[in-house]
This record gives sequence, structure tokens and C-alpha cells, in this order.
Amino acid sequence: MKSISISKVCRLIGISRQKYYRQCWSITRSREIATKIVAIVNDLRMEMPRLGGRKIYHLLGSEMNNLHVGRDKMFAILRANHLLITPHKSYHITTNSHHRFRKHKNTVSNLEITRPEQVWVSDITYLGRRNNHMYLSLITDAYSKKIMGYNLSNSLDTKGSINALKMAYRKRIYPKEKLIHHSDRGIQYCSNIYQRRLKKYQITTSMTESYDPYANAIAERINGILKQEFLLEDIHLDFKSMKSVIKDAIHIYNTRRPHYSCAYMTPEMMHQQKRIKIRTYKNKHLRKKSLAETN
Repeated sequence: MKSISISKVCRLIGISRQKYYRQCWSITRSREIATKIVAIVNDLRMEMPRLGGRKIYHLLGSEMNNLHVGRDKMFAILRANHLLITPHKSYHITTNSHHRFRKHKNTVSNLEITRPEQVWVSDITYLGRRNNHMYLSLITDAYSKKIMGYNLSNSLDTKGSINALKMAYRKRIYPKEKLIHHSDRGIQYCSNIYQRRLKKYQITTSMTESYDPYANAIAERINGILKQEFLLEDIHLDFKSMKSVIKDAIHIYNTRRPHYSCAYMTPEMMHQQKRIKIRTYKNKHLRKKSLAETN
């Protein structure tokens, strides 16, 4: 009885039963594929909650090929299931540059970065609520984007930055290469104790000479990844628990998350070699700034 009804419908709309069944199979197959992709992406985002679509496609390339799904189709599935990420910015000032200590010149503004441990960028970012201040000090390799050292502190005291520097120094794998430390002009980095530590490690000092966030773009970018993609700015835990969360997030960032500027290699993989030329943020933002000034 059912097949007779379908036959009548097929005659009315002018298609064969075979075409009707092929279309039904195609719809069912598409739904099955979409369900699989949503499940795979949700599993991946258990580790990296706000990982972008391009990086997801890169990580899941073989699985997407097996399902015969290209990047555009994957994006369409993510969009239909409200899984595309909308980036947003948050900015808290943690820099106090009004102090008596010496401020160093910017020696990396026109420097081509061609290898790991050529330039380290340092910054401090704000975490937590107003009644539960926490500050994360980070040191990142400008070439590989690997976080070399970090420290979570309840204050903006220089000790947190020193501890991040000590960790970064212990993790060096090219100790004989010349290294530049680049930061803003915050009191932590200009302080005598921090500068003595850099001198002890035979690391040259470079500092931003403006208040433009893009003057230390790599550090700002890494801050944004940790706070937005790994939801560190939305997690409100006690200090001990927060330290554990940050440790896990940085490990995943270094070893699992592909980086666009590193040809979609992870920071850890990028740090092990010197052949690949990095993509930079700087030129794009300089062009935008130049256009804004001329308009």
C-alpha cells in the first residue's frame, strides 16, 4: 500500500521512484555525516573549547576526507549547529610604565624572526573577578609561539615575572643562540632585579616604545587565545585550582593546537625546527594603521 502511494506521488511530481529513494538516502546520509561531525567537533572542543573552524579542519583532515567532507561543507554543518566561534576582545591594563627605572629601546620592530629562541615576548594578563585578582605572566617564543614560561600570581609583584623567566630559561633547547627579551615598559620588566636576571642569562633587552597593543602583538595574541579559546577569562576558581587549569591549558596549547602563523604546526613542533618561515601579524596591522592615518 505504501509503495502504491509513493508511486502516485512520484507520478504527480514527475520523478521516478528510483530518484525519490536516492534523494531519501542522500538526506539520511547527510544527516548521519552531520551528526558524526558534530560529535567529533564537540569531543575536540572538550580540550580546546573555542577552537576556530580552520584549525578544526586541519586537525580533523583525515576524518573529513574519509567522510568526503570539504572545508566549506564542514563550515556549513558547524554553522547550522551553532558551532562557529565568534571572536571577541577583552582588554585590562596591567602595565604601569610611570616609574623611575630605565626604559629600553625597541630593537625588534624591524627584525626578521627566522628561528626559535631568537626573540621572546613577555606580558602579564589579568584573570579572575574583581574580588579575586589573579595575574598570569607569560613568556612566549616569537618564532614558534611556544609558551616557554608562565606563572600565576595574586599580585603584580615582580616575583611572578621572574618565576616565568626562570621557567623559560630552564626550557631552552638552543642555549648558545643569541636571545632578545621583548616586553612592554611595565615596572616588572624594567626593575633592577628583572634586568639583573636577564643579564645573568645573557639575554638582551628590548621594549615597546608606544602604548599601541600591536607593538607587542604576539604577546597580546597569545593572551587572547588562552583567555578566549581556553575560556580562562570565564573560569572563576580558587588559586590552587586555577593553577592546575592553566597548566593543562598551556600544555594543550603547546602540544595540540595548530597555529596559523606556524603553517598549522603546533608550537612544540615548530620549536624543534628552523626551516619554516613564519607568517606575521605585524604587517597587516601596520597597513590598517597607515590607512587610518591617511583617511
